[in-house]
Amino acid sequence: SGMPEEVEQQAKKELKRLERMSESSSEYSMARTYLDWLIELPWREPEPKEIDIAEARRILDEDHYGLEKVKRRIIEFLAVRKLNPQGHAPILCFVGPPGVGKTSLGQSIARALHRKFVRVALGGVHDEAEIRGHRRTYIGALPGNIIQAIKKAGERDCVMMLDEIDKVGQGFHGDPNAALLEVLDPEQNNSFRDNYLGVPFDLSRVVFITTANVLDNIPGPLRDRMEIIQLPGYTAEEKLEIARRYLVKRQLEANGLHADQVQLGDAVLAAIINDYTREAGVRNLEREIGAVLRNVAVRIAEGATPPIRVEASDLAEILGPARFESEVALRSGVPGVVTGLAWTPVGGDILFIEATRMPGSGKLILTGQLGDVMKESAQAALTLVKSRAASLGIDPAGFDKTDVHVHVPAGAIPKDGPSAGVAMFMALMSLFSERAVPSDIAMTGEISLRGLVLPVGGIKEKVLAAMRAGIKKVMLPARNRKDYVDIPESAKARLEFIWLENVDDAVRAAFGEQAGA
Repeated sequence: SGMPEEVEQQAKKELKRLERMSESSSEYSMARTYLDWLIELPWREPEPKEIDIAEARRILDEDHYGLEKVKRRIIEFLAVRKLNPQGHAPILCFVGPPGVGKTSLGQSIARALHRKFVRVALGGVHDEAEIRGHRRTYIGALPGNIIQAIKKAGERDCVMMLDEIDKVGQGFHGDPNAALLEVLDPEQNNSFRDNYLGVPFDLSRVVFITTANVLDNIPGPLRDRMEIIQLPGYTAEEKLEIARRYLVKRQLEANGLHADQVQLGDAVLAAIINDYTREAGVRNLEREIGAVLRNVAVRIAEGATPPIRVEASDLAEILGPARFESEVALRSGVPGVVTGLAWTPVGGDILFIEATRMPGSGKLILTGQLGDVMKESAQAALTLVKSRAASLGIDPAGFDKTDVHVHVPAGAIPKDGPSAGVAMFMALMSLFSERAVPSDIAMTGEISLRGLVLPVGGIKEKVLAAMRAGIKKVMLPARNRKDYVDIPESAKARLEFIWLENVDDAVRAAFGEQAGA
């Protein structure tokens, strides 16, 4: 079976032991199982497969809409593999919110490569032996998940997806992350030693793809071995296209309907996207489309004559009242209230910074489950307002007699990070100057005590959240201008961007003449 010499010697040695044993002994069945594993693993050098780049591109486009950056990286990998079949496979890590297509992208890559696809779920794994296997001295010992997946695939050059690598736990049986270091290192994994097999196995031909929701939960050394590819959330336009091309077809099939029995217009799909889902991916969208089609299936089963047309006005009856509405309209024109932009693992979101004051002794009260970094950000914002009071037209004497309360709803959701600095500053500025910040402006950025606006992360997600919420102008740190290329064209067309070098630019843009867009 193409075994390397070392493995063959080990198998022969075990076979000799087996011949001397009684068939009824427990040792016999353990040795027999071990030999079965050695024989069934694909040791032979895999046949080189013909790679057709145009065909691969067609497969990727057929299965996924958008995601151009990811597709480009995959095509580059295929081109390199075509020119150098013996080279190391890269280890790609898809990071993004749930429902954006990370796992299905792995299946598409396997299709494009004409290779077998196997998936290893790492969520909740907290024992090193689940990766490396148990030693044979234990009763019921088996190889680890990696070798088991290779056996299942039946070939050494499969595409192996290690799902949810950010959710690997740590137990008292060793750290699975440390075991993964060997698996995912192209320099070491050509001789991966599973504890059960006790002989090296070459994993260098496996294409490893890992997925994660949050990059910060992956330990540094492990992250260092992978090429991180961010999969951001979809825009409303992309979701509409995905629903039209894939989700409706899939749900029609799942609910026993044909395309000619139902008429679902774009207006209905757009209403579901905007009023019934608020997510970065498309899982809930598919669920809601399924609910609409089940309603149609009931009507047809009861004798209604197809085709049945579903209008946007029918959604309230089928799915209930709209679950989401634009909050911005509810908060217009009150001094002390500012719209900030936040990044969460499920995509961007808008949040409101509310500031109010009352007679007191100069205390700052912070509520809304704020983390330490965010609290310090609020302290810095207040200090900045105080230090610039004279130039901003605020009476400095009033600070000592006033308590300031800053609240960030919703109160039950923990929030942290420095990127609300500009929003905190503008909320306090608006409060003390008694001028309202227009409700169609949203902002993000960290501030320093010199008044500089520092760069922050998650710009694309934050901009998409602003667009979803009906914002017209977005204030971003000038040092984030490099991220402008990642922002979708639809957002560039609908939003006005204001780039902030310092907080004075924000004050000018919100209250006075325009800072350069």
